[in-house]
Amino acid sequence: MPQFDFRAPRLFVDASLRAGETVTLMRDQSNYLGNVLHLSGGDTILVFNGRDGEWQAQISGRKRPDALAIRPQDHLPDLAYVFAPLKHARLDYMVQKAVEMGAASLQPVLTRFTQVARVNTERMRANVIEAAEQCGILSIAKVAEPQPLEGFLNKRASQRLLVFCDEAAEVANPLDALKCGLNPSHGIDVLIGPEGGFAEEERAVLKRQPAILTLSLGPRVLRADTAGVAALALVQAAIGDWSGNAQR
Repeated sequence: MPQFDFRAPRLFVDASLRAGETVTLMRDQSNYLGNVLHLSGGDTILVFNGRDGEWQAQISGRKRPDALAIRPQDHLPDLAYVFAPLKHARLDYMVQKAVEMGAASLQPVLTRFTQVARVNTERMRANVIEAAEQCGILSIAKVAEPQPLEGFLNKRASQRLLVFCDEAAEVANPLDALKCGLNPSHGIDVLIGPEGGFAEEERAVLKRQPAILTLSLGPRVLRADTAGVAALALVQAAIGDWSGNAQR
């Protein structure tokens, strides 16, 4: 059987999955299967919960799939996406792409020039689940509550590698910088700032952090959502699970 089946409907369920287990779906999920996909009793779907792997389930009465294991649970690399939140659709995009790129956690941070004062973490989690459902991802990235940048820096483990994507950094080959940088074995935090960039006092605090790698994302100015995708791709290719060096 292929590793991923992208033709079968795939749902996240917040319930234990075991052989012979009966799982009751949420009303919107039942509606999606019955009224949108026109599935009925006897049809099969894929289900996962972020803990017990992926299971093939048979629908009984449109609501109750009986599960059969087909993929064991995997684990995401110890990679956190730390970012100044954006508004609405662009925040949705950032969250979905971070999940697709393999981020294990999403940490919004509030900076001096952050455009958004309030962050809907429930909407963020819904986007995490949707991206996981669509892309064959078994683990669900954690969504943290927003906190001030300085508070995040004060609380983070000092051994973790902080990849500071700085628009003011001298342009250099980012892959070379990552491969010659600090040890990522204690985990990686990738930090993307707001559209207006970091204030000078924030930049000064950042540069005093232990285990920090300042990274240029090239000669062009990128929007924050584009910068996030670019940075995560570079990190994954150089020192993440694209390179075979995943930290878990």
